[in-house]
Amino acid sequence: MIKGEGMTLEICKKYAPNKDNLIQILHEIQDTHPQHYISPEAVDTVAEYLHVPANHIYGVLTFYTMYSTTPRGKNIIRLCESPPCYIKGSENILRKLKIILGVQTGETSRDGQFTLELCACLGVCGNAPVMMINDDVYGDLTEEKVEEIIEKIRRER
Repeated sequence: MIKGEGMTLEICKKYAPNKDNLIQILHEIQDTHPQHYISPEAVDTVAEYLHVPANHIYGVLTFYTMYSTTPRGKNIIRLCESPPCYIKGSENILRKLKIILGVQTGETSRDGQFTLELCACLGVCGNAPVMMINDDVYGDLTEEKVEEIIEKIRRER
């Protein structure tokens, strides 16, 4: 059993078995799973706990882009692709990230450290182009700055 799988029922029990708690439960499950995703086993556990069909939970998981049903890396990189970021060069940043990480959008690096994703807006357009790695936001990006950020994170692991 993966470390995150045994925690699912414990997480569910923190909340009343009410469908209104689904979003919070899913967030906590994903945040505590070592691969930052919601497994089919977790979906089954939540469905049973909340007394809702599993397809209802999958509907929520596929509607909201912040959820993943596939394993991801330790560090989730979200690059903003909003018009302000695009105009300021996010396309060049994306190209550089793909080279540095050896991945395409939506993929995880071979070492399991990074997953590259795109997002609609991070809300800091004044610092475009912008990316978020886990909970940290990085703005005014250049290709050189991105390379330094990734190398720093790699050294810290």
